[in-house]
Amino acid sequence: MEYETELNNLDGSRLALIQKLKLVYNKYDIVLIDTPPSLNFYARIALIAADYLIIPSDLKPFANQGLVNVKGLVQKTDGFKRAIGKPPLEIIGILPTKISTNAKFIQSTFKKRLENVERRYQIKVMDSVIYERDDLAKCAEKVQIVGDMEIVDPISVLDFKPDSMSADEFEFLAIEVLSKVGLSI
Repeated sequence: MEYETELNNLDGSRLALIQKLKLVYNKYDIVLIDTPPSLNFYARIALIAADYLIIPSDLKPFANQGLVNVKGLVQKTDGFKRAIGKPPLEIIGILPTKISTNAKFIQSTFKKRLENVERRYQIKVMDSVIYERDDLAKCAEKVQIVGDMEIVDPISVLDFKPDSMSADEFEFLAIEVLSKVGLSI
């Protein structure tokens, strides 16, 4: 983050990721770009390079307020993309994440949140849901010891516990995304 201002002042920095992705265009069907949960310069570079957008959200009121800002950034980014001859971003939808597995929550509060988000923000909520589960938390807690340092070394839940409900949720997400971008398994 310390180089964000410096990068922002460089001509062509907004196109750097597009240029890097062109170098590997024939090697991959899909490239996922994961940005920090902030609407900073790095997020804008990612949106400029991207064709599609998935918006992860826990659907809590505070996170929902940020959807207005996300829509605004997408509009600004689409203006720049038009200027460079790229099509606008297609929002695949809001991906509910870190959702409680509590049955009462799912039947009442979660349903209301889903309805409210689509109605208030006019952004489709995806069919996939990533629930808050122990297996998923354990994947993110993996570390590697290097000398005296503990370095975060998360692993995919698909590798950690391939038969878990969390792995099933990510597989369903992959199928949904592939379908929405016109690819199949």
